[in-house]
Amino acid sequence: MNINATLIGQVIWFSLFIFFVMKTVWPYFQRIIAERQKTIADGLAAAEKGQRDLSEAKSRADDLIREARVKANQIVDQAQLRANELIEQAKVTAVAEGERLVHAARQQTQLESTKARESLRKEVASLALTGASRLLEREIDSRAHADILDKLAMQI
Repeated sequence: MNINATLIGQVIWFSLFIFFVMKTVWPYFQRIIAERQKTIADGLAAAEKGQRDLSEAKSRADDLIREARVKANQIVDQAQLRANELIEQAKVTAVAEGERLVHAARQQTQLESTKARESLRKEVASLALTGASRLLEREIDSRAHADILDKLAMQI
């Protein structure tokens, strides 16, 4: 056998084999590779979309946290203002109550003082009658001389 003929025969058979593979097997592999490339491309696109969604979610979360902090600070400020208002109201109420108590105490002391004066006037009048009766050495009737005793008590 001739080596050239064998080589040409092998080239022909190899060419036929390549043609057969390209017509039958190659499209199957290309379809599988295309599907795999599409799956990979879809996965990459989904990953990129997931990254975008994640960054958007982080930015929204940061915005919400900032808003919550601002609202919390506002609430704390409002609570502080309300507490100050309540303290001021309590002070005003306490001052008014103190003034009322002082006024009531003054009235009570004036009433007590008036009662004590009246009591002292009566005692002084009684002592004056006793002293006058001893000076005159006779009994003075307090009922008969009530107007004189009242005038004397008013002068004292």
